[in-house]
Amino acid sequence: MSDGPPSIWEWIGRNWDTGRADSIRNLLTDHLTMSLVPIVLSLVLALPLGLACARWRWLYQPTAGLMNVVYALPSLPVFMLLISVTGLSQTTVIIPLTFYGMAVLIPAVVDGLRSVPDHVRQSAVAMGFTPLRRLLLVELPIAVPVVLAGLRVVAVSSISLVSVGALIGQGGLGGLFTRAYQNPFMPPVIVGIVLIVVLALIADALIVLAQRLLTPWVRARKGQAT
Repeated sequence: MSDGPPSIWEWIGRNWDTGRADSIRNLLTDHLTMSLVPIVLSLVLALPLGLACARWRWLYQPTAGLMNVVYALPSLPVFMLLISVTGLSQTTVIIPLTFYGMAVLIPAVVDGLRSVPDHVRQSAVAMGFTPLRRLLLVELPIAVPVVLAGLRVVAVSSISLVSVGALIGQGGLGGLFTRAYQNPFMPPVIVGIVLIVVLALIADALIVLAQRLLTPWVRARKGQAT
């Protein structure tokens, strides 16, 4: 047996599930939680706010300005400020990432709704659609590609930014980076980067798949064009 440092595969085998909080498996689970929850929350909160901004145009500029200010805030200082309120918990990471996601998704919702052609709205009205029915069956489906494009950005950025939380002890896979910094050793860095990239690619692929399922007419239109 070699007396040198373990290979990356040996290190993964030893640290995948050690029963401790800093095992790769537990860090991966924490990373998924702290990235997926903000993605879902930001979408749920951005939809009604985006609808309100599209309905009352005067509301959009102040809302977008506020969200831009929030998005410009560095994540680490925000984490540190929240510690006094939420403590060293996953909530400290989830709250800022939710607002960052909303800053991207609110404009996406507004742009998506504004992309609906006027003649389509007028046709729906002529067919007797109520405002709610027109929104659910006409406007939102047409806005889906724009909204999901914004959601793709939110998903990738959230999965990446979670790792910053490692500096306050809540960073999921980012914990591998702090471990490597404290004890210079490359396998934790490589494993952390690879897993974060894989998570981002999977999330992006799932959103693309959801878009294809939710907008079958886009594929049909492309097929007719070819």
